[in-house]
Amino acid sequence: MPRLPKVRRNAMRRLILAAALTLCGGAAAAHAGVGAALPEFTQTGNEGWINSKPLTVSQLSGHVVLVHVWAFECWNCYRSFPWLDAFEEKYRSRGVVVVGIHTPELPEEHDVAALTAKTREFGVTHAVMIDNDGAYWRALDNRYWPAWYVVDAHGVIRKLVVGEAHAGDPRARAVEAAIDALLAESVPAS
Repeated sequence: MPRLPKVRRNAMRRLILAAALTLCGGAAAAHAGVGAALPEFTQTGNEGWINSKPLTVSQLSGHVVLVHVWAFECWNCYRSFPWLDAFEEKYRSRGVVVVGIHTPELPEEHDVAALTAKTREFGVTHAVMIDNDGAYWRALDNRYWPAWYVVDAHGVIRKLVVGEAHAGDPRARAVEAAIDALLAESVPAS
Protein backbone atom coordinates (compact mmCIF):
# COMPACT_ATOMS: atom_id res chain seq x y z
CA MET A 1 0.00 0.00 0.00
CA PRO A 2 1.50 3.39 -0.96
CA ARG A 3 2.39 5.82 1.82
CA LEU A 4 0.57 9.11 2.06
CA PRO A 5 2.65 12.25 1.57
CA LYS A 6 4.12 13.56 4.83
CA VAL A 7 1.75 16.58 4.89
CA ARG A 8 -1.29 14.29 4.65
CA ARG A 9 0.06 11.85 7.28
CA ASN A 10 0.60 14.72 9.72
CA ALA A 11 -2.83 16.17 8.99
CA MET A 12 -4.43 12.77 9.52
CA ARG A 13 -2.61 12.37 12.84
CA ARG A 14 -3.88 15.78 13.98
CA LEU A 15 -7.44 14.92 12.99
CA ILE A 16 -7.36 11.56 14.72
CA LEU A 17 -5.99 13.16 17.90
CA ALA A 18 -8.52 15.98 17.75
CA ALA A 19 -11.42 13.56 17.20
CA ALA A 20 -10.28 11.40 20.09
CA LEU A 21 -9.98 14.43 22.36
CA THR A 22 -13.41 15.70 21.33
CA LEU A 23 -15.11 12.36 21.88
CA CYS A 24 -13.44 12.06 25.28
CA GLY A 25 -14.25 15.64 26.24
CA GLY A 26 -10.56 16.58 26.20
CA ALA A 27 -8.50 19.48 24.96
CA ALA A 28 -10.64 20.38 21.96
CA ALA A 29 -13.61 21.01 24.25
CA ALA A 30 -11.46 23.49 26.23
CA HIS A 31 -10.03 25.16 23.12
CA ALA A 32 -8.81 28.71 23.63
CA GLY A 33 -11.45 30.09 21.23
CA VAL A 34 -14.43 28.83 23.23
CA GLY A 35 -15.87 31.69 25.27
CA ALA A 36 -14.13 34.33 23.16
CA ALA A 37 -15.72 36.70 20.69
CA LEU A 38 -15.74 35.52 17.08
CA PRO A 39 -12.82 37.34 15.42
CA GLU A 40 -13.64 39.86 12.71
CA PHE A 41 -13.36 38.33 9.23
CA THR A 42 -9.99 39.12 7.71
CA GLN A 43 -11.10 39.47 4.09
CA THR A 44 -12.90 42.72 3.39
CA GLY A 45 -12.92 42.86 -0.42
CA ASN A 46 -15.24 41.07 -2.85
CA GLU A 47 -12.28 39.04 -4.16
CA GLY A 48 -11.96 37.44 -0.71
CA TRP A 49 -15.42 35.87 -0.71
CA ILE A 50 -17.37 33.28 -2.69
CA ASN A 51 -21.20 33.20 -2.75
CA SER A 52 -21.42 36.46 -0.81
CA LYS A 53 -20.28 40.01 -0.52
CA PRO A 54 -17.83 40.49 2.35
CA LEU A 55 -19.40 39.79 5.72
CA THR A 56 -18.68 41.37 9.07
CA VAL A 57 -19.28 39.89 12.48
CA SER A 58 -21.68 42.72 13.30
CA GLN A 59 -23.86 41.73 10.31
CA LEU A 60 -24.31 38.33 11.96
CA SER A 61 -25.45 39.82 15.27
CA GLY A 62 -28.74 38.29 16.36
CA HIS A 63 -28.11 35.05 14.45
CA VAL A 64 -26.77 31.76 15.67
CA VAL A 65 -23.83 31.00 13.38
CA LEU A 66 -21.89 27.91 12.39
CA VAL A 67 -18.39 28.77 11.17
CA HIS A 68 -16.97 25.89 9.16
CA VAL A 69 -13.17 25.78 8.58
CA TRP A 70 -12.25 23.53 5.68
CA ALA A 71 -9.89 22.89 2.75
CA PHE A 72 -10.99 21.48 -0.60
CA GLU A 73 -8.40 18.69 -0.75
CA CYS A 74 -9.31 17.52 2.76
CA TRP A 75 -11.26 14.27 2.48
CA ASN A 76 -12.64 14.65 6.00
CA CYS A 77 -14.03 18.02 4.92
CA TYR A 78 -15.40 16.69 1.65
CA ARG A 79 -17.12 13.75 3.34
CA SER A 80 -18.79 16.15 5.80
CA PHE A 81 -20.67 18.07 3.09
CA PRO A 82 -23.71 15.74 2.93
CA TRP A 83 -24.30 16.32 6.66
CA LEU A 84 -23.62 20.06 6.30
CA ASP A 85 -26.11 20.30 3.42
CA ALA A 86 -28.79 18.58 5.52
CA PHE A 87 -27.88 20.77 8.50
CA GLU A 88 -28.34 23.94 6.44
CA GLU A 89 -31.68 22.71 5.11
CA LYS A 90 -32.88 21.91 8.65
CA TYR A 91 -31.73 25.16 10.30
CA ARG A 92 -32.00 27.81 7.57
CA SER A 93 -35.65 28.60 8.37
CA ARG A 94 -34.67 29.10 12.03
CA GLY A 95 -32.22 31.86 11.12
CA VAL A 96 -28.98 29.91 11.54
CA VAL A 97 -26.23 31.22 9.27
CA VAL A 98 -23.35 29.08 7.98
CA VAL A 99 -20.07 30.76 7.04
CA GLY A 100 -17.30 28.73 5.49
CA ILE A 101 -13.66 29.61 5.98
CA HIS A 102 -11.46 27.97 3.35
CA THR A 103 -7.93 27.81 4.72
CA PRO A 104 -5.56 25.92 2.41
CA GLU A 105 -3.44 23.10 3.72
CA LEU A 106 -1.75 22.25 0.42
CA PRO A 107 -0.22 24.58 -2.19
CA GLU A 108 -2.82 23.79 -4.88
CA GLU A 109 -5.60 24.86 -2.52
CA HIS A 110 -4.48 28.51 -2.86
CA ASP A 111 -5.84 28.57 -6.43
CA VAL A 112 -9.01 30.67 -6.19
CA ALA A 113 -10.37 29.40 -9.52
CA ALA A 114 -9.97 25.81 -8.32
CA LEU A 115 -11.64 26.70 -5.01
CA THR A 116 -14.55 28.35 -6.81
CA ALA A 117 -14.95 25.26 -9.01
CA LYS A 118 -14.86 22.99 -5.94
CA THR A 119 -17.54 25.02 -4.14
CA ARG A 120 -19.79 24.51 -7.18
CA GLU A 121 -18.86 20.80 -7.40
CA PHE A 122 -19.56 20.28 -3.68
CA GLY A 123 -22.83 22.25 -3.88
CA VAL A 124 -21.67 24.88 -1.37
CA THR A 125 -24.09 27.80 -1.43
CA HIS A 126 -23.27 29.56 1.85
CA ALA A 127 -20.74 32.38 2.13
CA VAL A 128 -17.11 31.22 1.96
CA MET A 129 -14.24 33.46 3.01
CA ILE A 130 -10.97 32.74 1.19
CA ASP A 131 -8.32 32.55 3.92
CA ASN A 132 -5.29 31.99 1.66
CA ASP A 133 -2.95 33.85 4.01
CA GLY A 134 -4.17 31.90 7.07
CA ALA A 135 -4.94 35.11 8.96
CA TYR A 136 -8.38 33.93 10.09
CA TRP A 137 -7.01 30.48 10.97
CA ARG A 138 -4.55 32.24 13.29
CA ALA A 139 -7.22 34.61 14.65
CA LEU A 140 -9.29 31.56 15.65
CA ASP A 141 -6.16 29.79 16.94
CA ASN A 142 -7.46 26.88 14.86
CA ARG A 143 -5.56 23.65 14.27
CA TYR A 144 -8.07 21.42 12.51
CA TRP A 145 -9.75 20.62 9.18
CA PRO A 146 -12.69 20.49 9.42
CA ALA A 147 -13.53 22.57 12.46
CA TRP A 148 -17.03 23.63 13.43
CA TYR A 149 -17.36 26.79 15.57
CA VAL A 150 -20.82 27.31 17.06
CA VAL A 151 -21.38 31.02 17.71
CA ASP A 152 -24.22 32.53 19.72
CA ALA A 153 -26.39 35.49 18.69
CA HIS A 154 -24.02 37.84 20.56
CA GLY A 155 -20.97 36.71 18.57
CA VAL A 156 -19.43 34.52 21.27
CA ILE A 157 -17.91 31.15 20.33
CA ARG A 158 -19.78 28.67 22.47
CA LYS A 159 -18.56 25.32 21.13
CA LEU A 160 -15.84 23.87 18.97
CA VAL A 161 -16.23 20.46 17.37
CA VAL A 162 -13.44 19.06 15.22
CA GLY A 163 -13.35 16.34 12.62
CA GLU A 164 -15.46 14.74 9.93
CA ALA A 165 -19.21 14.86 10.61
CA HIS A 166 -21.99 12.57 9.39
CA ALA A 167 -25.69 12.56 10.21
CA GLY A 168 -26.20 11.03 13.64
CA ASP A 169 -22.52 10.68 14.57
CA PRO A 170 -21.17 12.21 17.82
CA ARG A 171 -19.72 15.30 16.12
CA ALA A 172 -22.88 16.10 14.17
CA ARG A 173 -25.01 15.53 17.27
CA ALA A 174 -22.70 17.82 19.30
CA VAL A 175 -23.01 20.65 16.76
CA GLU A 176 -26.78 20.26 16.45
CA ALA A 177 -27.29 20.09 20.23
CA ALA A 178 -25.24 23.27 20.70
CA ILE A 179 -27.22 25.03 17.95
CA ASP A 180 -30.54 23.87 19.43
CA ALA A 181 -29.51 25.12 22.89
CA LEU A 182 -28.54 28.53 21.50
CA LEU A 183 -31.78 28.80 19.54
CA ALA A 184 -33.71 27.97 22.73
CA GLU A 185 -31.77 30.70 24.60
CA SER A 186 -32.77 33.30 22.06
CA VAL A 187 -36.49 32.54 22.27
CA PRO A 188 -38.16 35.08 24.57
CA ALA A 189 -39.98 33.63 27.58
CA SER A 190 -43.75 33.84 27.24
